[in-house]
Formats: sequence, structure tokens, C-alpha cells
Amino acid sequence: MSMFDKAKQFAADNPDKVDQGVDKAGDVIDAKTGNKHAEHVDKAQDAARNHLNK
Repeated sequence: MSMFDKAKQFAADNPDKVDQGVDKAGDVIDAKTGNKHAEHVDKAQDAARNHLNK
């Protein structure tokens, strides 16, 4: 099993942890940019959640 397959399996088995990771990543980006791009970060978070929760 490749690392990519393992990551997909982890995401499927742990959607709550994936959501937390996406939130934390967005928070870090918002903090680094001073929330200047919060709208874009939110869109990216939503897209990541939609893709990972398929």
C-alpha cells in the first residue's frame, strides 16, 4: 500500500481529525497573513474538506 493510499484511508477513517487539521492549517495561514486573505483561506478550507470527505 502506497503512502497516498494510506493517507486516503486515514482521511476516510478519521474525518473529524481531517477537519481539525484543515482548521489548524487555515488558522496558521490567517495568523501569518494577518487575516488579509481570510476569505480565500476559507474557500480553500471548504474545498479541501469537500475533496477529503468524498
